[in-house]
Amino acid sequence: MPASRPAGKSAAAFRTISEVSDELDVPQHVLRFWEGKFSQVRPLKRGGGRRYYRPEDISLLRRIRDLLYSEGYTIKGVQRLLREGRGKDGGEAPDAAPAVAVETGDQAKEIRAAIDELSELRDMLKAAGKGAS
Repeated sequence: MPASRPAGKSAAAFRTISEVSDELDVPQHVLRFWEGKFSQVRPLKRGGGRRYYRPEDISLLRRIRDLLYSEGYTIKGVQRLLREGRGKDGGEAPDAAPAVAVETGDQAKEIRAAIDELSELRDMLKAAGKGAS
């Protein structure tokens, strides 16, 4: 079977790892890695360990990819979402927090103040270092 997805292949047809890799733009080794990290990913395996992915496997892999790469979740975060049944269809519960937090106005002010204070300390240390030489 060719590495790229044949144009006439049915949407319900099983796909090889190379076809899924091309379709999702994810390397094959990453798909195999995810298979070990996410118990929900269970492609059929034929003789010699050749993997065949069902359409629902591909949908789940696409969701995992989006949660990791686009929405900023960690592997553990995605595992939790899938375990709780919230990561499958793209509709997470409102309390599902991505790994990258969005700051509120007050948090942003606190962060800016901390950065300013650290910058001042850095400048003081630089000046102290120049005076010691």
